[in-house]
This record gives sequence, structure tokens and C-alpha cells, in this order.
Amino acid sequence: MAKQKVLFLAQEIHPYLPETTMSVACRQITQGVQERGFEVRTFMPKYGSINERRNQLHEVIRLSGMNLIIDDTDHPLIIKVATLQPSRMQVYFIDNEDYFMRPPVKELEIVLSPDDNDERIIFFARGVAETVKKLRWEPAIIHCSGWVSALAPSYIKHIYNDDPSFRNARIVYSLYGNGFEGALNERFVEKMRLEGFSNEILEVLGDGATTAADLNRLALANSDAVVVASADADPALIEFAEAAGKPVLPYSDDAATAAARYADFYNSLL
Repeated sequence: MAKQKVLFLAQEIHPYLPETTMSVACRQITQGVQERGFEVRTFMPKYGSINERRNQLHEVIRLSGMNLIIDDTDHPLIIKVATLQPSRMQVYFIDNEDYFMRPPVKELEIVLSPDDNDERIIFFARGVAETVKKLRWEPAIIHCSGWVSALAPSYIKHIYNDDPSFRNARIVYSLYGNGFEGALNERFVEKMRLEGFSNEILEVLGDGATTAADLNRLALANSDAVVVASADADPALIEFAEAAGKPVLPYSDDAATAAARYADFYNSLL
């Protein structure tokens, strides 16, 4: 029997970034799920603080070279890859010189240049989708972790929904307590309309500037299931997901059983 495929979109993964609740969870869960018989491929942004030589990143020429047009401007898509030891799991990195700085950079670009975060997360979502299409890989589960990945459910459900790579996928979104200060660029909703999203889809964002909570609601509305991934996840967002009838995997601080719980949750959705 063929292995079920899981596409994992992570805002951050240890050891490429320092240890946080999210970066450690994203490493442990992806490795643990793979050890339980799933075929896993993981994507994350190629932040400037990631040391390419130390982490043995290299560009995948056959996947790079596409230009993504965002707000009428071309942005070259560069794909790099590394192998996470000891699991030998491949991690793909979405890179672009407009959105991700050249090293050495100590802080993440999502903090250093927040005015670009709206286009940065559009680029990440589209970059992952276009790369998976090129790989001709058809995941059964697409699991998004962190607000940087929050647009992926909407793109997969409404922009790439007819593509064979995504047509039958079930989307899971992990809720964390971290977010960002303030709001996204005031033209974010306008740019999303240019991407092909209708007012009906964007209605969940509300009328004001888009906050982290608004972005998470958009992700939840377009996901098939939800994982409460940290103890400080917003109760209002959990309630929103439950009210929408989404299956919700409750938070647990038992790291030893986390991968098994996720694997069982995936299987319940298939």
C-alpha cells in the first residue's frame, strides 16, 4: 500500500532557526509523522538568518526560475533544499531577494520589514503551490503551521482547487498564540482581489486593516481541520473553528505522544 503524503508548511523549523515552541514542534511532528509511515515534504521561508553553508542548503535549478507576479511586479522564485538529519527528510526553502534578505541577518524579515509581510506571505503560499505542481506530488494532507502559512488554505481551496496536486487534499491549520503587532499593509485586501479572491471569500477579514486574528480566521475558514498547537492559542479563534464545524485536535503538552496524535488525526480525515 502506497504511503499517504503530507505536505507541511512551516513558519519556522529548528535547527534552521532557534528553538521556539513552534520551531521545535514543526521539527518533531514532521519527523514523527514520517516515522509512522507517512511520506512527508516540508516547506519553509528561506530567511536571511539561515546559514546556507552550515545547513547544507543548495538551489534546485529545475524548480527555480519562475516569476510570480504580485501587485503587478515580477518576483523570481528560488527554491533551495536541505536534508534534515537523522530522518533524512527533505526541507524545501522558498527564497526571493525582494522578500528575504542576504545573510548575515540576526532577526527574521517578518520582524525587520513588517510592511512587506502581506506580499511576503502571498509569495510563500504561491511559491509552495507552484513548486508542488512542478514536483507532480499529490499530498493527501496539507498541514500549515504559523501565520506566515495562513494564506495557503485559501489559495489551495480557491485558486489551485482544480489542479490534480491539490484536488483531493485535506487542509489542516495549526493555531499558535504568536502573531504580529499591528496590521498588514492597508492594501492587503486589494492585493488579494488582484490574486483572484472574491469579496465573499475575503469577507471574514472584516472591514478594517488585517490583524493576525483576522488572518487566522481566514485560514480557519478555508481549512478542513484545526490543531490547537500551543497553550496560549486564542480561545476566540478556537471557538470560531468549532462553530464552523471543523474537527479540532485539542492542545496537549505531552511531546512524547504528539506525533502519534497527529498521525491519528490525519487518518481520521482521510
